[in-house]
Amino acid sequence: MSYQTEPEYTHGTPEKTGILLVNLGTPDAPTPEAVRRYLKEFLSDPRVVEMPRLLWWLILNGIILNTRPKKSAAKYASIWLKEGSPLRVYTDKQATLLQGYLSRRTKVPYVVEYAMRYGNPGIPQVLRKLKEQNCQRILVVPMYPQYAASTTATVCDIVFGALQQMRNAPALRTIKHFHDHPGYIKALAGSINDYWMKNGRPEKLLMSFHGLPEYTLQKGDPYHCECHKTGRLLAQELGLKPEQYTVSFQSRFGRQEWLKPYTAATLKELGQKKTKRLDLVCPGFVADCLETLEEIAMEGKQEFQHAGGGEYHYIPCLNDRNDWIHALTDLVLDNLQGWLIEPDKAELEQSRLRALAMGAKK
Repeated sequence: MSYQTEPEYTHGTPEKTGILLVNLGTPDAPTPEAVRRYLKEFLSDPRVVEMPRLLWWLILNGIILNTRPKKSAAKYASIWLKEGSPLRVYTDKQATLLQGYLSRRTKVPYVVEYAMRYGNPGIPQVLRKLKEQNCQRILVVPMYPQYAASTTATVCDIVFGALQQMRNAPALRTIKHFHDHPGYIKALAGSINDYWMKNGRPEKLLMSFHGLPEYTLQKGDPYHCECHKTGRLLAQELGLKPEQYTVSFQSRFGRQEWLKPYTAATLKELGQKKTKRLDLVCPGFVADCLETLEEIAMEGKQEFQHAGGGEYHYIPCLNDRNDWIHALTDLVLDNLQGWLIEPDKAELEQSRLRALAMGAKK
């Protein structure tokens, strides 16, 4: 195996701790070409689509990549911001704010970066960037509150694969999930309560999570259970009775059975019952994206009202809320225990001098 060339190193340079936030990904632009590149990378991941590889290759390259990019590009264009993709914009803000919040809580040298599992900036490139800044310890934070093999685990796949290419690999930690983290739950409740203070309360709150094939639950994926725990804890924090909220699963794809109840079917049912006002929140996403802004906020509203429902309110994701960044800071610091060691300047200088005496160039 050939390894990457190591970054230049100067003896006596303080070691840093890297914090890498990783979200799902986004096309570089709302165009069919960019969407096709993104979908090809995303849907080629065997953790995302668990089918015989040859059969899926034929379906993906023969049908999906020839029909879906144009339709998806139009959807991306409908939610695109001046600064770019909402997911990338908000993830960038989260990383920047986290850097500032951490500076108030610790004097240990650290660097905060973000990457996308699919698309840009890619995980291997950002890990390289952290190494170039002398990050000898890296905490990877998949920005998925609920663990799933198709999300959190595939981030770990790429991270550990990138380390295989490094001669001097950094120490590594990963966060598995934070679906029941008190700060995350309180931030969600705070976001919803703030919305209700300004816009009044609904007849019912629908908590919609991204869907997965039902077989993932049968094979041991904890995602379904963690979604329901998040829903229960959030309802408790909001003081909701069981009849005042519902948990559902969105984004079904293909003909096989997925986790139920389906969000689309639930919206239709609530519309047919003449629900006067429905509020919808997506607690499985910490940053707004195509799935929340287009599928839920736009398409969901049409489905609900077409079926006879009344008012429909989508409550935005946590994005760059102050209470969420505080919670994220707590989560990171909890997982940095034992790494929060301030550099000893005198020892660093002695180390540099010893290295020079032994013939080091720097």
